[in-house]
Amino acid sequence: MEKPHAICMPFPAQGHINAMLKVAKLLHFRGFHVTFVHTEYNSARIGCSNEMPPLLAADGFRFESIPDSLLPSIDPNTKQDLPSLVLAVCNEFLSPFRDLMKRLNDPSSGVPPVTCVVSDCITGFTLEIAKEFGIPDLFLSSFSASGFMALFHLKELMEKGLVPIKSEDDLTNGYLDTPIDWMPGMKNMRIKDLPSFVRSTDPNDIFFNFSKDEIQCALRADAIIINTFDDLEEPILDAMSSSLLPPIYCLGPLHKLCSQYCNNQLESINGNMWEEHTNCLAWLDQKSPGSVIYVNFGSITVMTSQHLVEFAWGLVKSGYEFLWIIRPDVVIGESSVLPKELLDETMKRGLVTSWCPQVDVLEHASIGGFLTHCGWNSTMEALSAGVPMICWPFFADQQTNCRYVCANWGVGTEIDVRVKREEVGERIREMMGGGKKGEEMRKMASKWKESASRTISPGGKSLENFEKVVKLLMKEKDG
Repeated sequence: MEKPHAICMPFPAQGHINAMLKVAKLLHFRGFHVTFVHTEYNSARIGCSNEMPPLLAADGFRFESIPDSLLPSIDPNTKQDLPSLVLAVCNEFLSPFRDLMKRLNDPSSGVPPVTCVVSDCITGFTLEIAKEFGIPDLFLSSFSASGFMALFHLKELMEKGLVPIKSEDDLTNGYLDTPIDWMPGMKNMRIKDLPSFVRSTDPNDIFFNFSKDEIQCALRADAIIINTFDDLEEPILDAMSSSLLPPIYCLGPLHKLCSQYCNNQLESINGNMWEEHTNCLAWLDQKSPGSVIYVNFGSITVMTSQHLVEFAWGLVKSGYEFLWIIRPDVVIGESSVLPKELLDETMKRGLVTSWCPQVDVLEHASIGGFLTHCGWNSTMEALSAGVPMICWPFFADQQTNCRYVCANWGVGTEIDVRVKREEVGERIREMMGGGKKGEEMRKMASKWKESASRTISPGGKSLENFEKVVKLLMKEKDG
């Protein structure tokens, strides 16, 4: 009997690739042949950042690439222009993906026929292809359940005239504090807690309209996989299950489920677009338990040079040691270099590097807090490691994640978007010190760590859900 064959199509950005790669590894572990699709640009970048070329995968796990029709970047260390990438996903990916499916299904391909598609919840073009080939299309939400629901309601928010905002004045006149109390399963929400796109004054904003329209494609998917777990987002998941959406399967924390059950054969395969520097782990080994603040704003966040300086002085003056990840392209239009005087001060108390194995860092005993952009992968990894967070959300669903981290899950505190060194230092001392608020956050972080561990253990809900997904896909394969 031929193996079932899953083709995995992530949205071509780092966080989405990371989540999809874990789902792909899990399916391979359960006997699926897997084809993982990169864009040609990302495939080249990932190949440059890894010792083992990613296209040389494992038996039954292969990588393919499709063109994105964008001009190559001059600097291989920088990400692609996001608005252009969004337009390419909408307009350029369907035909190459169809051609790839035809090639894989050709009897001369040497691989089993494709039996299912697993695609990102914002790459809805795959639905048309899956229908043409008569196979199921499961969506992966690399957003939280709350982030997904906030995006899903953009259409209704627009119809009510609440978003996008009408003028720049609404950013400062209190309008963003308007309560949103009618979204099912979501409590204590305000306009400012919705995805960042709602703050645009342009009704034709690319990100707003792409997100609003693409997320509605989920209604036509055969099922939705979410990188979350039931205890964490139960009210929202209940609301989703009561809606017109297809069946929902929570498989989070994906990175824990994957590391626990996948074999070593795939361990060396990753999707990093920056080279990981592991020397930071030896540095952390020399530090006391819970004594280091970890700082990483993810793969997309950009800031001004003044923001960078304010964060640096805040870290230096906090009194705590820190590990800070600074991407080469994190500063808008400039190199990410601190002034010499400040760099010297930084080196006395911290370690700065350009990328690191984040899960290993967060699970290190020396880490006592995480200054983060609140991307969902980072948030889930911190929750699973029992690490409280200081939040500086930047883009997309990060504002929603920040709200839940701080107001609903009790494991974080937020820094003002304008970034002042005094506040940065104060928030770090509040979290890392022996005060009541820091103690409460650490207590809640420990609770969520235990919950995350239970859900992927034998009898746990996420593990059970994964088996249900496998059975669903096997049933479809067998007709």
